[in-house]
Amino acid sequence: MPEQTTVGQQADGQQTDGQQSSGPSTDPSALSSALGTLAAAPRLLVALDFDGTLAPFADDPAQVGALPGSWAAVLTLQRARDTEVVLVSGRPLEGLERVSHAPEEMALVGSHGVEWRVDGHAEAALTADEQARVARVGAALDAVGERFPGVVVEHKPAGHGVHTRRVGADVAAEANAAASRAAHEADPDVLERGGKDIVEFAVRHVTKGDAIERLRELRGADAVFFAGDDVTDEDAFRVLRDGDVGVKVGEGDSVAGHRVADPAALTDVLKQLARLRATR
Repeated sequence: MPEQTTVGQQADGQQTDGQQSSGPSTDPSALSSALGTLAAAPRLLVALDFDGTLAPFADDPAQVGALPGSWAAVLTLQRARDTEVVLVSGRPLEGLERVSHAPEEMALVGSHGVEWRVDGHAEAALTADEQARVARVGAALDAVGERFPGVVVEHKPAGHGVHTRRVGADVAAEANAAASRAAHEADPDVLERGGKDIVEFAVRHVTKGDAIERLRELRGADAVFFAGDDVTDEDAFRVLRDGDVGVKVGEGDSVAGHRVADPAALTDVLKQLARLRATR
């Protein structure tokens, strides 16, 4: 039986600001109902995180790939009338292009909203001052990485990520604390945000939520579907509106309206949305 909308929730279960939530719905029938309503929108924006959402995680980030069923559904959605798919990732734009193999006409947003490829053209990412700040923070984090074998510092155009997937919890906590101190000493205004086995430090204060808002306006979307798995995806879930659908992939607290277990479970959701959108 579909969930009833309660005070503080939107029709698809998305929590509004300042309200308490019992968490996303795991009821498949509620999600199916929300997708049926969403698919009827005149113009639909389908925004998707990549790692942990379309693609399962891997120890080597360069070796990941979208699940074939999910990617087939994504391409079907991209071809549907009045529908646009956008990948919104924390990866640098160049890296997202490489691992996703997205067609040139598909819009991509990298570095949590700093880098954009829209209509086949990439936007300039950073000013000269921002580039200098990135370099200072990167040098400080490299020094931290040398102290912790197994901790990997990933350099991105708009900041850096400290990966701790290959070390134990105690080492990860110590490395993250050291990285935080070093980054803020190098640049007091640096933006710090945590994720799954990663802490990121960026010089521009933009989020995936900012990206979703801008994409909605650019494309004149009447409704938005967004799926993501990480802490940074919560910024996107928070800006969803009545009639939008947000799907949290995997475990963890979330303000999303719905939850599926893993990327494989999301494949079925994307296939359903693609069928509905193609035959409306």
